[in-house]
Amino acid sequence: MPGKYPKVAVLLAAYNGMQWIEEQLASILCQSAIDVTVYISVDPSVDDTESLCRAYAARHSAVKLLPPAGSFGGASRNFFRLIRDVDLSGYDFVAFSDQDDIWHVDKLERAVDAIMQRDVDAYSSNVTAFWPDGKTRLLDKAQPQVAWDYLFEAAGPGCTYVMSKKLIKPLKEAMLGNWQSLQGVSLHDWYCYAFARSHGFKWYIDPLPTMQYRQHERNQVGANIGLGSLVARYKTIHDGWWFSQVQLIARLIGKGRDPFVRSWHHFRFCDLLRLSFSAFSCRRRNRDKAFFFLVCWVTALIGSRSR
Repeated sequence: MPGKYPKVAVLLAAYNGMQWIEEQLASILCQSAIDVTVYISVDPSVDDTESLCRAYAARHSAVKLLPPAGSFGGASRNFFRLIRDVDLSGYDFVAFSDQDDIWHVDKLERAVDAIMQRDVDAYSSNVTAFWPDGKTRLLDKAQPQVAWDYLFEAAGPGCTYVMSKKLIKPLKEAMLGNWQSLQGVSLHDWYCYAFARSHGFKWYIDPLPTMQYRQHERNQVGANIGLGSLVARYKTIHDGWWFSQVQLIARLIGKGRDPFVRSWHHFRFCDLLRLSFSAFSCRRRNRDKAFFFLVCWVTALIGSRSR
């Protein structure tokens, strides 16, 4: 019943999502012990996603379709638009949603309980990736947080994020104050986690999976597993995307002048070698710490040879 349960605004960014978005929405509207409202922003699509969402919203009062706002060119800008344009002041919590997953019925209830009982400001969780052939795999992102992990990775898939009103208000204000620069951020979940941690907000990463994380050929960011994933990640580093994102996010969250950041901020040869020895403070998972260390050395050596 309205007023009985915590109010949660779910922000859903859609693009060519007609194949699975109804299943996603059904799993959100079935959430237990939560007063949920879903806000959808559709990046102009070719598969009639907007018409489907409009018809769905007409049948379900808890679903709101935002008016068209042009092309976003990626999920990150679409989520930023949702945070900017939705009036979140009347909600206790704000959650992100993809368009093609399946939420466990207690996903939001578990998140809200964790935030309140653990006295934290935000929540994310592990997920169970699943493929069309029936294969499943737990994606474990719940390793202990370290001093600087937020500058180099997100807190797991953004579709598991639930943030309190205490966090979302200053987050939105900071986004609006840096709106143009924010458009260069490629991963909204990485930025939100970085903002929260850098501003003293507490974040809990739940080891229990709370949703089925669908894997298919159109995933913008999919499951990070296997050798192919490592190769793809290294390419983004070698091409300069990862370095530029680290620099941009550090600047946006006000850490650009921090002594630790300044010691490697230009990613020169000595900077990268210095950063490599901070690997244990920069990534949560042991495998990622080792990969981080090696990438810093390889990139430094390649860079020195190319000069």
